[in-house]
Amino acid sequence: MSTVLRIAALALISLLSACASHKAPAPPPVVYAPSGNPGVNSQAADDVLIRAIGLVGTPYRWGGNTPDGGFDCSGLIGYVYRDATGLQLPRSTREMIVMRAPVVGREALQSGDLVFFATSGGRNVSHAGIYVGEGRFVHAPRTGGTVRLDSIDSPYWQKAFLEAKRVLAVQSLALHP
Repeated sequence: MSTVLRIAALALISLLSACASHKAPAPPPVVYAPSGNPGVNSQAADDVLIRAIGLVGTPYRWGGNTPDGGFDCSGLIGYVYRDATGLQLPRSTREMIVMRAPVVGREALQSGDLVFFATSGGRNVSHAGIYVGEGRFVHAPRTGGTVRLDSIDSPYWQKAFLEAKRVLAVQSLALHP
C-alpha cells in the first residue's frame, strides 16, 4: 500500500473512530528489540499516528491542549499521547526534551517519535512535533496557523532540528497525575 494511501486510510479510520463512544483498550506492553535497543510498540505508534493526523487543521492556540480549544506544540503532543496511549507526558517542550527516553538519530526515526527543534537558533528547544513517517511530522507551528504536516527534510526544519526521542519504547516514563 502506498504511503499516501496508508496515511489517508489511517486518517479516515481516525475520523470514524472518533465517533465511537466506547473507550479504547489499553495498549499492549512495550516490546524491546533483541539487540537491547528499545523497540517501538507498533500498535501504539499506529494509534499515535492516526490521532495526530486526525488533528491536522485544528487551530493553534498558545497554551492550548484540546481539540475544541486549539493546541500549541506541546499541548498537541500531550493530548495525542494521552488520548492514543494513556501516556501522561510533561507539559512543556523543555520538560519533554529532558525526559528519560532513548535519543534517536534522524536516520532512525519511526512513527511516534518526538522531534525537537530550536526555531530561534542556538541549542535551546523551542518547538516539538510528532514524527509520522516518510520524513513528515505533525505539529502546531504558530499563532494564526493550524496543526499541520511538514517535512523534516525542508531546509528550515533541518537547520532547526535538535534531537528526537522514542517515548513509546519506555512506557514507564509516564507521569501519573
